[in-house]
Order: sequence, then C-alpha cells, then structure tokens
Amino acid sequence: MEDDDQQKTLDLVKELVHRLLSHNPTAPNNAAQNPNPTDLNNSFRYAVRILSSKLTPSIAPDADAIAESIKRRLATQGKSSKALSFADLYNKFASKTGAGSINNKWAVLYLLKIVSEDRKVSQASQNSALLLPNLTLDDREIGGDSRNSRRGDKGWENGVLVVAKDPENLREIAFREFVDLIKEENEVSEEVLVRDVLYACQGIDGKYVKFDADLDGYVLPENFKVPRSTRTMVRKLCELGWLFRKVRGYITDSLDSFPTAEVGTVGQALCAALQDELSEYYKLLAVLETQAMNPIPLVSRSATSGNYLSLRRLSVWFVEPMVKMRLMAVLVDTCKVLKGGAMAGSIHLHAQHGDPLVHEFMKSLLRRVCSPLFEMVRRWVLEGELEDIFSEFFIVSETKAKESLWREGYRLHSMMLPSFISQPLAQRILRTGKSINFLRVCCDDRGWADAATEAAAAAGTSTRRGSLGYGETDALENLVAEAAKRIDKHLLDVMYSRYKFKEHCLAIKRYLLLGQGDFVQYLMDSIGEELSEPANTISSFKLAGFLESAIRSSNAQYDDRDILDRVRVNMMVQSTGDRGWDVFSLEYDASVPLNTVFTESVMAEYRRIFNFLWKLRRVEHALIGAWKTMKPNCITSNSFVKLQGAVKSQLLVTLRQCQVLWNEMNHFVTNLQYYIMFEVLEVSWSNFSDEMESAKDLDDLLAAHEKYLNSIVEKSLLGERSRPLYKSLFVLFDLILRYRGQVDRLYEGIYELQAR
Repeated sequence: MEDDDQQKTLDLVKELVHRLLSHNPTAPNNAAQNPNPTDLNNSFRYAVRILSSKLTPSIAPDADAIAESIKRRLATQGKSSKALSFADLYNKFASKTGAGSINNKWAVLYLLKIVSEDRKVSQASQNSALLLPNLTLDDREIGGDSRNSRRGDKGWENGVLVVAKDPENLREIAFREFVDLIKEENEVSEEVLVRDVLYACQGIDGKYVKFDADLDGYVLPENFKVPRSTRTMVRKLCELGWLFRKVRGYITDSLDSFPTAEVGTVGQALCAALQDELSEYYKLLAVLETQAMNPIPLVSRSATSGNYLSLRRLSVWFVEPMVKMRLMAVLVDTCKVLKGGAMAGSIHLHAQHGDPLVHEFMKSLLRRVCSPLFEMVRRWVLEGELEDIFSEFFIVSETKAKESLWREGYRLHSMMLPSFISQPLAQRILRTGKSINFLRVCCDDRGWADAATEAAAAAGTSTRRGSLGYGETDALENLVAEAAKRIDKHLLDVMYSRYKFKEHCLAIKRYLLLGQGDFVQYLMDSIGEELSEPANTISSFKLAGFLESAIRSSNAQYDDRDILDRVRVNMMVQSTGDRGWDVFSLEYDASVPLNTVFTESVMAEYRRIFNFLWKLRRVEHALIGAWKTMKPNCITSNSFVKLQGAVKSQLLVTLRQCQVLWNEMNHFVTNLQYYIMFEVLEVSWSNFSDEMESAKDLDDLLAAHEKYLNSIVEKSLLGERSRPLYKSLFVLFDLILRYRGQVDRLYEGIYELQAR
C-alpha cells in the first residue's frame, strides 16, 4: 500500500514538472510546448531530491509574520488594493479549519513568497536580455583561450556584452564629488552626532555635544565645522536631554529626601510613576542605540531604506517622547512646592486637555499619584483611621478633649482638597469618618464596623486596600453616601436609645427651664427664707438638701434616678452685698457623649435663661406672699373705728392703692409668665421635637438644638436686640420686690397698731 502511495506521489511530481516546463512565457499567447526529455528527466530528479531532503528554512515559522511581510511589501510597491485583497484572502485562509483545510499554513505562504521573489528575478533578467544585444560567439571563439580572454575583457560576461545606461559613468563621478563635498562641509560625521544626541538624551556628555551650565542646555561648540541646519537639528533634539535632566533631577532629589513632609506619599507615588515612564524611555533609547551602530548610507545606487539612524529619523522617533517629557517637566516644575492633595489637584488640572495623547498620559499618571490619597479616603470613611504622617490629606486632626471631639477634633484643610473632589463631597467624607471616631471614642461603640461593611457591599466595592482610584468619582460618591447614611443612622440610634438624648433634653426643660411646676413651687417655698440671707452665709450642702426635698415632695420623684442625680445646686460668683437669691442656680451635669451637645457655652445659656425664669418665679412668689398679707385687711379695717376720721380715711385710701397696685403688678407678671412658659418654651420645644425626629446625622441634631436654644433666648427677651427691654424688665422686677418689702412693713405696723 505504501509503494502505491509513493508511486502516486512521484507521478504527481512528474506531472507538475512537465506542466511547468511546457509553459513558455515568451511564446505568443503563452503557448504550451513539449519539453526536451533530457531537461524533463533532470528537472524531475532535482525536484524529487529537494522534496526528499530534510532541509528547513532559517526563519521561525510564523504565519502571521510572513503574511504581514507580504502585505507590507505590496503596500510599499504602491499596490494598496492588492495588499487589501491579500489581507482579506489571508483572513479567510487562516480561519479555515476542519476537513479540507491546510495545517501548515506558514509553509504555503513561505512558498508563495519565494516563488514571487524568483519570478521578479527571472523577469528582471529577461528584461535585461531583451534590452541588451545577445552577441553569441562562434565555435572558434568558444575555445579555451579565446573564451578566457573574452571573459576578462571589460563588458563581456558569459558571451554577453553588457551595455550600461551610463557609459561615461557620470552618475558615479557625481556621487564621488557629492561625497567629497560632504566631507569638506562636515568635520563631524552624522553617525557620531547621532550617538552624541543619544548620549545627551540620557543626561551624558558626548564627544562633541556637551552640557553647558551657563547656557543651561546641550550645545555643539562653534569651533566644529558643521552645517547650520545640522547644528539647529542637534539643538532641537537635545531639548529632550534637557527635559530628561530636569525630570531625573526631581526624582533623585525627592527620593533622596524621602521620608520628609516636603515629599510625602503622594510625591513618592509621583516619582514612582515618572520613574516607570523613564524606564519605557530607556527601552526606546536602547533600540535607537542599536540602530545607530549601522552606517548611514549616502545617495548612491546601493542606498536603501535599511535599519540605520540619522538625525532626521531621530527627530521622527522623538516626537512622542518629547511630548511626554515636556509634560513631565511641566509637572515637575509645578509640583516642586506642592504635596498631597494639592499636588494631585494640580496634576488633575493639567489632565483637562483636548489632545488624546496628553489626556491618556495624564490619566495613567494620576492613577498612580492619587492611589495614596484614595487609600486615605477609603480608610477614613470605612474605618475612621487618619494615617496622614506627612500632612497630605484634606482632613486634619486636632488634639481635643472628648467633649470637643465632634466640634473641634477634625476640620477640612482647603489647601489640600484636590479639585476633583467637590466641597459637599468633602464635607460628607469629613462627617462620615468623624461619626466613626465619635462612636468609637465618645460612645464606646463598635457597631459602626458592621455598618461600614454593609455600606461597602451596598456601594458595590470592598473594604480592601486599593478598591478606589482616580477616575472613579461616582464610585467614591456612592461609597461615601452609603457609609454616611448607615453610620449616621447608627450614631443617632446610639444617642437616642443608649444615652437617652431626648429624655435629657426634656429633663433640662423641666428643671432648668422650670417646666415642672410643683417641683418649682415646693423648692421656692422651702428655700425662700434661706435665700434671703447673705450669700456668704449660705451652705451649698443645705441648699442641696432643700433640692432633694423638693424632688421627693413633687412628681419629680418618679423620674429616672440617673436624670435626677444630674440636677444639682450651683452657687454663682458672689459680689459684696449679694443675697442667696442673687447667686442661687441649678445646673445639669451632661457627661460624655451628651456634653457634645450640652457644651459649657450651651449650659451657660441655659443658666442665663434659668436666672431670668427664676427671678420671674421669685417675683410671682413675692406677689402671692403680698396677697396673703393683704387679704385680711377687710377684717382689720373694722378695728379702726377708734381712730380719728382723717387718719382712718387716709389709711383706707393707702390700703386701697396697695391693692390696685398689686393687681396691676400681678396682671403684668401673670401675662409675662404665660408668654414665656407657653408661647416661648412650649412652642420651641414642639419645633425642636419635630426636628429631632427628622434629623439624619449628629450635625442636624446639633443644628436643631442650637436653633431651639436661640429661639428661647431671643423670644425670652434675652438676646442682644432686646437688651434695653431686658434691663427694663429687671428694673420692674426690683420694683415689685421693693413693693413686697414695703407692704410687709406697712402691715406689720397695722398689726402692731391693732394689737395696741
């Protein structure tokens, strides 16, 4: 069976050789003719020997590479349509698989390429034979001596006289003159200048091109004989070396001084990104240096587009590196005095460019540069950690006590806020991390960790390092929004449920704003006599006992003990002649984390309101005491019958005036107290309660409480705009208290007269 297959193969080869020899391209209409049997037999044996050999080509079998070579050759010959047709046919040929397809596609392409090249060589030889006269020699001339003598003569080769198109060799003569002219005008060869330019682009002085510190650039000295155009081109190409020195100098200085606050992690990331770009630049220079080793062909018959490097070719190679190096040099100049977020924001502004090359280059650079910054944001909003050793972040931490942590512990540093992060987003980032720290430090809570994990899952990101980067502003906003929503909600839940913020606000309203009526009345009845004494003789412990008695004797006894223990007596700063009424005050002890809302300044405002309300209640209490004294005067007046008529009449008129005046005072105090207690305190409390329910974060809660407190101060006539009226009120209060004293002395005299 194998012998049959071999015989079939030989028959096919013989048939192929017969067809190739039968085809005569020089005959009219390519007519076929029978080949010479001897030639047929020799060609057949040669073909069998080639096909039976183990020879392999010296190039790697790569079908795509050889197809690309064929297509490029067609394109360079001006046959663009044929190149496109070949590309389409090759795609179909390469995609053909299965039954009937060719496995070794590379071999077919290689065969076609060799046949094409051989055809071009044969056509060229045939054209030469047609153009030149074929002078055959007779048998005598083919003899030994004659043949040797003819072969040595000029123009004769194998019996053919080669006639040149330029019999006088004018082209060769002109070329030699051109070479001599170039040597006269150029003292330095172009190959040497190319190598010097490549050295300069690496920051190294060449043989002729050197760096001039005075001129701040690479120069070719004037004493060398070089054409002006060549000198200009060298100067332009060496700009790349000047830019390279600037960029490399910045990287070296920054890395030498790291770690310092002047460089920081963002500056280090910039240096790493620039160093990577320089590595790609070094690779290009290595390729160019390899090409520069090949000689530059001059204009002659042998000049081809080989793999050599001239100054003009170098200018083409340097187009893209020059753009990138200029950008890096601009960034280096800009970022010398910047760091952190300010540096990232400055680079971001340079990325707003219409050139796609510049835009993509700056984006790839920013992804590296902003990596430390986005890692700080991720850790801040998900973990509350502020790792900012070199002060590069746009959030700054201040060392404060726990009660000041929320208000003063952290703040935005506007100079470090990059331009691609908006102000509202920065505020939300600040509040999110601040909420985590507030829960961890002030509330001793760990529930925020679960909320942060849920927020990352809801935003479609993860809590791992590197989950955020430049160009992902939408993802950052989504993550911050989810984290803020969950962590703020958890913080308010802790404040309301665990620390009972609403109950403490109500307790302040009931005790410091005198909303618990029976408690206030009992306290004033029991403590009034003691407060009438000089302030320096009153004991705080005794007053605390009165306070406890008032609590136990009123409905306040049913309140939470933790709330009642926070209500305490406070004796204000005493002055000479002060009575107990002037220095007595109540205070509410708000511990961490409640003191974030009830700060010292807030409690001072509450004391102001308490003093005003306490004096109003004292005036009311004094009028009630005066009424108790004046009420039995109708009985007392019946015992005045023994007095003289004029004296009796004058005394009755005085008593009637006292009653009328008391009625006016009581009317004024009652209406003022009604206004304060109902129109001010209750309405403000109702609004504050609604805003507490709608608060979304602690800032909303603080704003609502501040609004509540300011509303009370302004409407109670304690604000700056009401200061004249406030002073007038206290003058009226003093008049009422003086009236009470005069009434007491009057009725003491009446009772004494009645007794006599």
